[in-house]
Amino acid sequence: MTVLGASLEQVGLLAAYVAGGAVAGLAVQAVASRPMKALARKSGRAGTPIVAGLRGMPAWWLAIAAGLLRLRAQPLTPGADALFSRLLLAIGGVTVTVAAARIAVGLVREYVQSPDGPLPSTSIFVNLTRIGVIALGALLVLNALGISVTPVLTALGVGGLAVALALQDTLSNLFAGLQLLASRQIHPGDHLTLDSGQEGVVEDVTWRYTTLLAQGGNLVVVPNAKLAQAIVTNHALPEQPLGVPVEFAVAYGSDLEEVERVASQVAAAVVADLAPTLADYEPIVRFRALEDSGIGVTAILRSPTYADQFAIRSEFIKRLVSAFAEHGIEIPYPHLVVVK
Repeated sequence: MTVLGASLEQVGLLAAYVAGGAVAGLAVQAVASRPMKALARKSGRAGTPIVAGLRGMPAWWLAIAAGLLRLRAQPLTPGADALFSRLLLAIGGVTVTVAAARIAVGLVREYVQSPDGPLPSTSIFVNLTRIGVIALGALLVLNALGISVTPVLTALGVGGLAVALALQDTLSNLFAGLQLLASRQIHPGDHLTLDSGQEGVVEDVTWRYTTLLAQGGNLVVVPNAKLAQAIVTNHALPEQPLGVPVEFAVAYGSDLEEVERVASQVAAAVVADLAPTLADYEPIVRFRALEDSGIGVTAILRSPTYADQFAIRSEFIKRLVSAFAEHGIEIPYPHLVVVK
């Protein structure tokens, strides 16, 4: 029994060489694992993705190298040589593609998407990087198998037009997501409020939609094209912390100097207790208008993030009511006065 003219003994010997190369690769990886991890830590953020991307690859590559060396040293029949050589080269191309995709994705996550990097930390860039590397690797594998790449690219170009027409909605969401991130107006962690009423913290921007984490813990899924066309309030821009206005009223006849002093003290104490990093901030208290039931007042506090403002506002109201009660300052409420 033969395989394209090569005897089973010859094929078995080739398989033994491949297995031996794999065992040698595993041994090399076991010995070099600790030094490589130490080198990765010393080399900074770029080292870790490279070491992680190469994990498991030495066994494959040494197995492929051993098989190719065996074929070169003792060739089989022309047909068997061509078959096994192309098979080994194709496997090598697949493993190189996998390693390159791992490294590229790791570098995107570690460096490009870091807080000081040029791109926001969203999965859309990771997925595009992975797709690009895999597509390039696929072309290399096809070339290793002896398949001409030019007709494939021509077919993809012709078929791409039909695919683009069929996936207009998907492509519009993809490019809308890229435009949103390229404008740097939306980042993961920003709190957004849409003109349609939905709001939440940006969790991720994928190739099709943006997910917002609402205050209730639910996920709000917004198509990128809809988000690009919406009127969006980004509470994290242009800067944080942000102002927290709290409106209330005091009765006519109140000592306004006393009202301003007490409200300012309460506001400063609340900010110092709930947002220690903003303890140096001086709250603002302004009298807003002469209203029907009393004198309108607005106190402006500061919050480190959009989500923190609710706790700060609540605590300020509780302490303000108690402080006004201690100082005899009346907070009026709308009521009907009947004049006889």
